[in-house]
Amino acid sequence: MCYSALVRQDLHEIARRFGAEIAYEMFAQLFRRRLDGDDIRMARALEQNFLHPRSELERQIKADIEAYRARRMAQWETDLFTQKKRLVEAQRSLSVRETRKAREEVRIATKKIEANRTRLSDERRTTLNEEDTRIFPLTHVPIIANLEGRLQVAPMRYTCRLAGKPASYDASFPGTYIARRDSLGGFWADVFGRRHAIMIINGFFENVPRHLYEHRALAPGERAANIVLQFNPRPATDMYVACVWDHWTAPAAADLWSFAAVSDDPPPEIAATGHQRCLIPLKEQNVAEWLAPQRVGRERLQAILGDREAPYFEHRIAA
Repeated sequence: MCYSALVRQDLHEIARRFGAEIAYEMFAQLFRRRLDGDDIRMARALEQNFLHPRSELERQIKADIEAYRARRMAQWETDLFTQKKRLVEAQRSLSVRETRKAREEVRIATKKIEANRTRLSDERRTTLNEEDTRIFPLTHVPIIANLEGRLQVAPMRYTCRLAGKPASYDASFPGTYIARRDSLGGFWADVFGRRHAIMIINGFFENVPRHLYEHRALAPGERAANIVLQFNPRPATDMYVACVWDHWTAPAAADLWSFAAVSDDPPPEIAATGHQRCLIPLKEQNVAEWLAPQRVGRERLQAILGDREAPYFEHRIAA
């Protein structure tokens, strides 16, 4: 399961690389819905594409991003003031008499002050770092897919809700950001061979049981605990991850475009860490066929998934 990944999100470069269009209207709708209060999650790297708008639509997107950021910063500044006041009152109480309640108030206020300061400092940054490209399930990500007969760079949510499923499906089955290769002909049969995409990544993160990572059994009374590992291909390179997507609609609900990344058995160096799945990076020469699945049979599509890129994955324990 790839619960997090480092994703290429520079729209113009992606479009140039694939000869694709950018689905500006879809991006504009998402940024407006987020401003209006919908739970739309995006990485900061995606927002960066609209800092220097080239059209009226891009100018509107930039305005929506700035309004959203300003509102968030105002909320954090208000809470920062509230927590500072809370800390002063708790410290005053402690100066009179030591109590567990006052000590806990100091701890909580101090933690929240630090968190708000970090958020505000981070929001004021003008340069991107690696973390700004990182996505998680339920994040909207730029993917490449054939939409309406044209190759487009479009935003879709990383957690696929198949057409016809209830909206509650996301909470009931939260693992649908991954489409297991051995389930493509079953659970994913309605989209496999019909609706394909790729996501461009250069690294990913996995939760791995610590005892498996350390190649040992659980000690008596020990509870299983996870550690987070970051995997990066060596030599460093972009990977074109095979994905499937769907378009969900329902009365009185916003349309949802969402996708899942295809996974399979891991290469030996990932299996050795205790993790049992890996995303499938396509060979560049097979991408065009993957993105036009109706032109080839499912047998050929399975062959493409088998004939994947095979970089060596270096790993480290993530901070």
